[in-house]
Amino acid sequence: MSTQDKVVVTCALTGLLTDPAKFNVPVTPEEMAAAAEESHNAGASVLHCHFRDQREGLGAFPTWDLDSVGSILAAIKQRVPDIIICMSTGVLGDDISGPVGCLEAFKPELAACNAGSLNYLKIRKDGNWAWPPALFDNPVEKVKKFLDVMTANNIIPEFECFDTGIVRSVGMYKANSMFAGDPHLSFVMGVDSGMPANPDLLPILKAELPADSHWQVIATGPGRDKIWNLHRRCLELGGDVRTGLEDTFYLPDGQRATTNGVLIEALVNIARDVGREPATTTEARDILGIQKK
Repeated sequence: MSTQDKVVVTCALTGLLTDPAKFNVPVTPEEMAAAAEESHNAGASVLHCHFRDQREGLGAFPTWDLDSVGSILAAIKQRVPDIIICMSTGVLGDDISGPVGCLEAFKPELAACNAGSLNYLKIRKDGNWAWPPALFDNPVEKVKKFLDVMTANNIIPEFECFDTGIVRSVGMYKANSMFAGDPHLSFVMGVDSGMPANPDLLPILKAELPADSHWQVIATGPGRDKIWNLHRRCLELGGDVRTGLEDTFYLPDGQRATTNGVLIEALVNIARDVGREPATTTEARDILGIQKK
């Protein structure tokens, strides 16, 4: 099987704010490492990592504490030495010192770079806001600060795109020399105020990609059938895929997912059903243009 038939599978282990007291998301270094190993054994070559506060009772909240992040990464690498780490960087506001400190200290091979702003909204059935409307602010000057740090530390940016205009903006960043190398884009689909989890959108989004792009789908939000149908269409069109407890709690048959590994296994089964095989970590580095550090 050629590398054209291989798919890079990413596992998003834990997410940003999911309460571990209510959902089985990993938090501690040991839990993160075990989840990483299970996901890798099921076919994931990349881990998208958020990091949680390690103090008792605070595991639902994110942290950029270098000791905590370092302990988690060390535990993961001890279990799965060859896994590719994609570090989350998303923060509200102008202060990016937390994620920048982690990027500079740990130099992951990949890092998320939120490529544009979004009104982050969700409405309840009664018309009330599920949470106070918030702006996920990623103006160009903030994006550039992240890209400058990633460039200086040989980290490949993975541009998270919540809408079609953000997809198109990445091409402008490239034209403006804000980053070098092939563009890597993630279509984030299913956020209520962003792009819907609609497979019919994928050919349109693919047509808007900058030249020589690598791309994947991040399928999230309500609608279990929509999420897995979106993954299938992405795989048919040659894209890479991501799942994990950050993105969904449900398997294709509607059963509740208990671990990240069972979600990756389900995604790999769909990939094989459409004639593609999960890339090994070595193959994934070759496909994504990563030079192992």
